[in-house]
Order: sequence, then structure tokens, then C-alpha cells
Amino acid sequence: MKSVRFLALLVGVFLSAHAVGAVGATAVPEVAATTASKKKAGPITRIDPTFWWVGMKNPKLQLLVYGPGIGASKVSLKYDGVTLNGVQKLENPNYLLVNLTISPNTRPGKLPLEFQGERKIKYDYELRARSNKVGRVQGITSADFVYLLMPDRFANGDPKNDVVKGTLVNRVARDSMYARHGGDLLGIENHFDYLKELGVTAIWPTPIVENDMPKASYHGYALTDYYAVDPRYGTNEDYVNFVRNAHRNGLKVIHDVVLNHMGSKNYLFLDQPAKDWFHQWPTFTRSNYRDAAFNDPYVSQADRKQFGEGWFDTTMPDVNQSNPLVANYLIQNFLWWVEYTGLDGYRIDTYPYSDRRFLMDWGAAIQEQYPRLGMYGEAWVQGNGQQAYFARNILPPVDGFKSNLPGVTDFQSQYAITEAMTKDAGWTDGIAKLYYALQGDWMYENALRNVVFLDNHDMSRFFSVIGEDVPKLKMALSWLLTTRGIPQLYYGTEILMKNFSNPDGLVRADFPGGFPGDIQNKFVATGRSTAEQEVFALVSKLATYRKAHPALHSGRLMQFVPQEGVYTYFRYSDAGTVMVLMNSNKDAKTVDGGRFAERLNGFSSGVEVVSGAVVLDLKTLRIPGRTAWVVELK
Repeated sequence: MKSVRFLALLVGVFLSAHAVGAVGATAVPEVAATTASKKKAGPITRIDPTFWWVGMKNPKLQLLVYGPGIGASKVSLKYDGVTLNGVQKLENPNYLLVNLTISPNTRPGKLPLEFQGERKIKYDYELRARSNKVGRVQGITSADFVYLLMPDRFANGDPKNDVVKGTLVNRVARDSMYARHGGDLLGIENHFDYLKELGVTAIWPTPIVENDMPKASYHGYALTDYYAVDPRYGTNEDYVNFVRNAHRNGLKVIHDVVLNHMGSKNYLFLDQPAKDWFHQWPTFTRSNYRDAAFNDPYVSQADRKQFGEGWFDTTMPDVNQSNPLVANYLIQNFLWWVEYTGLDGYRIDTYPYSDRRFLMDWGAAIQEQYPRLGMYGEAWVQGNGQQAYFARNILPPVDGFKSNLPGVTDFQSQYAITEAMTKDAGWTDGIAKLYYALQGDWMYENALRNVVFLDNHDMSRFFSVIGEDVPKLKMALSWLLTTRGIPQLYYGTEILMKNFSNPDGLVRADFPGGFPGDIQNKFVATGRSTAEQEVFALVSKLATYRKAHPALHSGRLMQFVPQEGVYTYFRYSDAGTVMVLMNSNKDAKTVDGGRFAERLNGFSSGVEVVSGAVVLDLKTLRIPGRTAWVVELK
């Protein structure tokens, strides 16, 4: 029964973590009724993509044109280098697809599209020149240290955009965890120096695209416009400048994207191009959240369908990516954001929930155009094998699926570090879990591309989970910044922010000092308590050291089977060797260094990186309880 209760709790946390908060929907809405076909074609409301570039590797471009009755129009154009390959009508007469081929030698400029129906409509579509600026699309590697933050909750740099006329949530209420609080892109920019002092090299904001939903719109995962920054964070050009300024400050930018679903207030759902653009059910059907259904050899097809086609939440329509028109729309959109902004990486939300054929096509298209782009997907799954299934691996294809995603969020090591800090050591329990989590790396093409973390915006804060034990947190942070992979820190961990995910809003509290009127300011050392400053200093010290020592961020790893609650591993390369010892016991332990002879050979002493203490005897190591030593060997 304990396992049943645990599973129920896990599902409950998962749902609360991802839900937008709306309840009560009982059926999936049908395609919106329209009488547009009986009217004259009206003005074009929009065209997606909003503009495009000359010189993309794929010369094909498909425009989704939206406007009253536009589907009845004939289209013509005359522009050197651009070929009209025909149009395609959709079930909804308010849409029309225009297929183009853009030759490599085409001049940038205004592409004159003419739509002829009962009236003539002219539309100048912009073709831009691609940017050749140095430093764009740098990618994300194991040399980076990622800082995850929620823009609405980090800092308010421009109070003028707190309330935007016409949005469904037109107020700020910082006393409500599900309301808008006013944070924005400028607020993040204003604290670039803080992030650099902490040793951060890459910023991962939760989605910055428009999320104009009536409830819990602050988190961004129910997008309502694929091509627009949420106006309460800034404009599209503000985001371009944000990325540019981040690069000038030595910071990379990771763009959080959602492939599986959208918000129910998205125009594409309110006036659906066709029924088959979304997964339709007779009554509202939620996903069963069982990713194992995708590769279970004994699976019920009903379970598999419900996992992949069920809705994530009542206000998150499930997108039908098996429809090639939908797939193309999504692929073009995520090529667009990279070219437009020069961002460095994609984090893909709810990665396992998408259509698997689509995932392969999407990944191939993005990586063909931007081979340096960093990409990792959320894989909140159970087991090393299941996690490896969703990343590039050495395993055979299953049902035709062979992931081309470079890396995933490493939940297996997150489960392990949590157990290491909350349970006593045993044969496979406690700190031994860390050993087994990494032992599974044999399945990956390159486990260095996986993102390791202690917690995130969907989970209880790690500091609360470990009973607000500062020594344990320091120990876990030392592991985070020395193990293999790309370390990710959730905002505020460095200043001991706490709380549990139920209710989940509490783990998304405002960063103290980021908002006008805040009594405390944790962005400066004088605003932090002694314990907060100690943890901040630890992160800064190790992150800065890690940045300068290739052995620690991209070197090889050798781990030794934990003994008596002590886990020891080495990071090493031609440039140097670092030994890490983690004592999970309350009391000090003496470790026989002779056991590590194959890595200690040739070294006689070391320096503990954080404290600066000299370790003169590597044969007998006396390690205090609840402590991690990071020792540079000499």
C-alpha cells in the first residue's frame, strides 16, 4: 500500500505542478462555428510565420493565412527568386495555406502577395536577410551552469508593462500565488551582474511567449500566440535585445518551448483551422501521464492513445502533431525563434507526450539548420532505461522511434540526490542511489549533455525536502557542480528559498528584492543572512572554479562503489584531476585512500577548493559528517 500511496502522491504533485488552474471543462469544444464562407473575404488578420528569411537550408515556406473568408481566395505573386507552389484550403474557410519556394539568391524585401476573391487584398510579406553577427546561437554544453527562473517572479524592471490593456488578466496581485506579480525581461537584465557573480553562464526563463489565459497565466505553459512575447514581459524586440545583451555579458539564453499543447485562448484553437489540428474526444479526456505506454511491449492501445492524445489539462488543448500541416507549423515556428533572436538553446516541455514521428522530424529540422543549438527535453520518467529512450542513445529503435534529442533533464540523478540527502546509506539506498543513477549512463550517446538539478518550478524546493538542513544543501550543491552533465540551479536555492509543491504556487515565490517595495533585498550580500551568504558563496566559488577547470565540466568521470555512507568520484582530464568525497553520515568518517590508487597514483596532496585547506595525506582521509570535499589534486 505504501507504493500505491506514493504513486498517487506523485501523480498528484505532477498534476498540480503542470496545471493552469482551470477546472470544470467536461467536453472538448468542437471547431468554432463560422459563417465567414457566406461573407466577402475581409482583411487578413495575420500570417504565420510573421516574416521569414532568405538563405534558410530548407527553401520551402508554408504561410498560414488567417482572415474572414480568406480560404476562398486565389493567390498570385511576382517576385524574383520566389515560386508560388500553390495553395491549400482548410476545413475552416478563415484559413488558407500558401506554399512557397525561396531560392538562395533571392533578394530580401517585401513579397507582394495578392489574394483575389470577391475583393482583392494585397499583403506585403517581409523576407529578411539572415544575421551574420558573431556570437549568435552558441549552444549549451557541459561547460555551462544554467539558472532557471520564472520571469514573472524574479524581478520587475518596468512597472509600466505590469498591466496591459486588452489582456485577460489586467491586474497585478502579489499576494496571490496564481496571479501576475509583474516580473519582466528588463527585471532579469537588471540583475545580470548578480547572475555573473553567482557563476551562471546560461539563463533559462520559463516560457516568455504570450500566455493570455484567464487563470494562472504567469507560468507561460499555455501559450496563446506562437509568435509573440507576452506583452507583460516586453515586446518581441525587447526579447531580441535581451538575448543580445545577455551575450554581451557572457550569458547564454535558453528558450523554454511547448510542443505538446497550447492554451485554449490561442486563436488557432478558438477558431480551429480543422478538427484534425487537435486531438478530439467525445468528452474531456485527460492524459494518463504514463510515458511507459509509448514503449511497453505489452501495452493496451487504449492506454497508449490516452497518454499521447489525452489533454494535459482542461485549458491545454492537445496538438495533433501527426497532421503534417501542424507539424510543419511547429517546425517553422521554432526555426523562426532561433533565427530571429539568436538564442542558444531549447528546453522542451513535456517532451515524452508528443507524437514520436514528429519529435524525430522536429529535432532533425532544428539541428540541420542550427547544429550548435543546445537542446534538452523534460523527461519526468521512472528508470534509467526509460529516460535514455528519450535522448540520443545506443539502444535499438522501438516502434520506429529513435530519439535525436541531444539530452534530457536528468530526473534519475535528481531522485538519487534527494534520497542521498534524506535516507540512511544502504546497499542500494541513500547515497548509493547516486552511484546507480550514473551507472546507467552506458545507454546514452553522451550523458554530458544531460541536465542535472536539485529541483525546479514544478517540484518541492530541495531545501524544504531535506528539512532545511544547510550542511546537506551544501553537500548537494557540491555534487551538482562537480558531477557529469550540465548543472541547473532553480532561482533562489542559493539564498535558501523554501516551500513545497502542494500548493505548487509556493515554490514560485518572488525573489526578495526584485520588486518595488520589497523589505529585503537578497540580490546584495548585505541583505542576506549568514547562512544565506554561506550558501551563495559556496555556489559562486564552485561555479567559478568549475568554469576555469575543464576536468570538472568536460573531463571523464570515475566513481567508486559507496562504502559506509561515503561516495567518492573523480573528474579528470589531461588538464588536471579533482577528487570529490561525499560523507552522508552524521559523524566523521575515515576513508582509506589506498582504495583509489588507480586515480591517486602520482598525486601526493591536494587543496580543498571551497575552504582552501591543504590536504597533505591522501592515504588516510578524515571527512566530517554531512560534508562534501572537492579536492584539486597536486
